[in-house]
Amino acid sequence: MTKPMRILFVYFLFILGFLSPQQVLGQDQVYVDQYLERLEQSKKYLITVAELMPEEEYHYQPTEASMTFAEHLMHITWAMDWHSQSLIGDRPARDWETDNLLKVANKSKKEMIATVIRTFDNTISFIKNFNPDRLDERLDYFGQNRSKRQILMLLSDHVTHHRAQMLVYLRLKGLQPPRYVLHQ
Repeated sequence: MTKPMRILFVYFLFILGFLSPQQVLGQDQVYVDQYLERLEQSKKYLITVAELMPEEEYHYQPTEASMTFAEHLMHITWAMDWHSQSLIGDRPARDWETDNLLKVANKSKKEMIATVIRTFDNTISFIKNFNPDRLDERLDYFGQNRSKRQILMLLSDHVTHHRAQMLVYLRLKGLQPPRYVLHQ
């Protein structure tokens, strides 16, 4: 190796030392792209679940302590908005006591589904425009130090958690839930 090549190689290694593995490999954008693909499928699956429950059963709850089917659906939208726009983004959180946009609040089944679609679309648009270099920024999440990347994973977990309860409600009402494998 010639002296200029050795100097260039040492310079390259020096610069490489200041970059994270994700930056070197460009994995942050790959993660975001894959996350968005998964979120689109999650949206389709949730809408399929929401459409399957008859409107007259939207206020069904198997126990007094349980949320209703409608409350689970709208809670997903509320949490999705909060995780993306307020935690990952910098918008102040909505006031749960006064803001009914993402709550059941006498909405029809059709209005709730439209709200879910709009919230997913807003979240997808937000994430598409989010700078992936910020995924490793840290914040407080209920007393835990979490990265914005972890917040995205928590958001997905949260959707799955509540959608799974909605699937149980479908079964309790004698309805066959849509197959998960068809929404991958």
